[in-house]
Amino acid sequence: MGAGCQRGKGPVSLAAAAANEGAAASASGMGQQPVLLLDIMDTVVYDPFFQDMPRFFGCTFKELLAAKHPTAWLQFERDEIEEEELFRIFFADGRPVDGAALKQHMADCYRYLEGMEALLDRLAAGGTRMHAFSNYPAWWACGCIALGVAYNNVLKRC
Repeated sequence: MGAGCQRGKGPVSLAAAAANEGAAASASGMGQQPVLLLDIMDTVVYDPFFQDMPRFFGCTFKELLAAKHPTAWLQFERDEIEEEELFRIFFADGRPVDGAALKQHMADCYRYLEGMEALLDRLAAGGTRMHAFSNYPAWWACGCIALGVAYNNVLKRC
């Protein structure tokens, strides 16, 4: 796994980078340039949670919502529980989850939304400063690898 796939690493820390960049620009006397802030899921990258995660478990999204632990995914998104804990409590009835297979399935399903890769390239070529943020777990960074693009190459546009 790349460095972006570790808990607590990756795009969330870009908020601090954006703040530091703005402070550095002000301190150096540089003029204010527009900054484009991008959410990742369903803005830049397809979110497999709603269609592909249920398919992994062989159910509909409605059935998945009824069967999963009511707060586990949200706790995981907020970095309140570790990945292992998510897999342990994923279903309310305690049935086991093949966490490695689920994570791989999700990573395999990530893809740029239509036109986003070209748009990011055009914006970067034009000098637009971009920063990416997400409340989504760092799994999306693993999906960037599945897109055939190194994690840092995706974020270097931002």
